[in-house]
Amino acid sequence: MNGTAFIAVDGGNSKTDVVAATADGRVQAFVRAGTSSPHRLGYRESIDFLGGLIAAARAEAGWGSGVPLARVDALLAGADLPVEVDRLTADARSHGWADAVRVDNDTFALLRAGTEDRNAVAVICGAGMNSVGRNEAGEWSRFPALGPTTGDWGGGEDLGDAVLFHASRSEDGRGPATALAAAVRAHFGTGSVEEAAIGLHLGAFSRDMVHGLVPRLFAAADAGDACAESVVERQAEEVMAMVRVAARRLGLGGSPFTVVGGGGVLAAAPPALLRHLEPRLADEYPLAKFTALDRPPVLGAAWSALDALTGQVAGPAHERLAAEIAAREPIRVG
Repeated sequence: MNGTAFIAVDGGNSKTDVVAATADGRVQAFVRAGTSSPHRLGYRESIDFLGGLIAAARAEAGWGSGVPLARVDALLAGADLPVEVDRLTADARSHGWADAVRVDNDTFALLRAGTEDRNAVAVICGAGMNSVGRNEAGEWSRFPALGPTTGDWGGGEDLGDAVLFHASRSEDGRGPATALAAAVRAHFGTGSVEEAAIGLHLGAFSRDMVHGLVPRLFAAADAGDACAESVVERQAEEVMAMVRVAARRLGLGGSPFTVVGGGGVLAAAPPALLRHLEPRLADEYPLAKFTALDRPPVLGAAWSALDALTGQVAGPAHERLAAEIAAREPIRVG
């Protein structure tokens, strides 16, 4: 092994990516497991889970106990409030993984991987919704991102629930007819929407299946279904609401800035969503541009670690790291 060793983690609500690399930008291991969110696993359990993944990445890299780590940067969904970040960081540091350990929210991985623009807003739409923004003065905008209790709507689970809502009302006559009813039946393999809903309620179907309705929602909107279109339009407004607040807090309204979309929904840049989102963005912020993240967000965590180790935000090591992560398929562990 050549160079200082570090590990970077991007932990989402559905998967966790871990990269073991060196400060010259060479990737030694890339592993993937399930969620590491402390909201889903518990705080201590999340850190214990990360410890196991770090050990797995070290083993895959061929790093024995004699190879010290200079840094571990773990950017996690569910590390939302300052008290949560502090608690997770203290617990992680107590394990002695590396000389320096950083734990923070996964929106920072999206922002770092998505743009070098100092005036930027990142919006994640995966299972849930969250956003972080920055300006060139070094000021930040964040949200608590605790779900409906803090006003959040528009993640994959919310969109799936909206599909079920309209499909159920279509089937029993409380709402207008919609192609979403057929979409639900096809997705769950049931004879009725009611059967699917009862199956979810009783546990015959995994709650994770609700998120899988999102592609069917966008397909129905593309086909001209009015109910589906209304849900997608609402989601575009929710993305814009986060952008508006961040732009106001950071004073970005009259200047160029970048909006980075990430997470399983926004990174896919579905046309049904963009045809509502892009005109709104252009109308309100004509100097802003939208870009969907087209590379693994774990690159943002890895670049953040490399920034700290090298004192640079760009260079040959950064380029090599990006190329090697892009060229690798993660190995499933756990």
